[in-house]
Amino acid sequence: MPEFRKPKSLTDVPFHYCPGCTHGIVHRLVAEVIDEMGIENETIGICPVGCSVMAYDYFTCDMIEAAHGRAPAVATGVKRGNPDKFVFTYQGDGDLAAIGTAETVHAAARGENITVIFINNTTYGMTGGQMAPTTLPGQVTQTTPYGRNPNVEGFPVRVCEMLATLSGVALAERVTVTDPANIRKAKAAIRKGFEFQKNKQGFSIIEVLSTCPTNWGLSPVEAMKWLKENMVPYYPLGVFKEGAIR
Repeated sequence: MPEFRKPKSLTDVPFHYCPGCTHGIVHRLVAEVIDEMGIENETIGICPVGCSVMAYDYFTCDMIEAAHGRAPAVATGVKRGNPDKFVFTYQGDGDLAAIGTAETVHAAARGENITVIFINNTTYGMTGGQMAPTTLPGQVTQTTPYGRNPNVEGFPVRVCEMLATLSGVALAERVTVTDPANIRKAKAAIRKGFEFQKNKQGFSIIEVLSTCPTNWGLSPVEAMKWLKENMVPYYPLGVFKEGAIR
């Protein structure tokens, strides 16, 4: 049987994430894909502002820290200056879908040949659990103590569905990492995003539905159950767009 090892593209630095947070799982999947494609020395990652702000400590490939929300803009410059490199951003919902909405949408509309890993846990995890663009209707957060009211705070943003309407997007897929079967699907989607970039097909986004037990006020097990019962119905899993730019 094959031996279970830490991916070569992950450092030995222990993750700082809370117990039950799924950032660690996604980090491993990204690193496994980099290892399997043999592109560690050809990959440049862009870190966000958010819980994964210190992702540069965890990946062995070159990493750049971007200002809050600006990862797609930084990735655009890096990729245009180094078109043969693999460039990915790793962003949460506050970074990508709030302060970084413009950068995300316009990088997608331009068909920038980058791969975006988008972590959706419906909350601002790093700053204490405030409402995010992806917070569900009725969901209690620090800034919606009675639950998000669409009549007041508006409706959540379904990022993959929105970006799938843009001609520059080659891949928009939503996955989760709640169990082994879904973890395998998530890895396949991440691999697909890197392959699309290799083939110069355009902008790829892989959205990963993730947990935040600390700010949800749940145990890790309860958080997984809450994700399955509440997030997946509102954010259905699957491919929303796949193919070369048209």
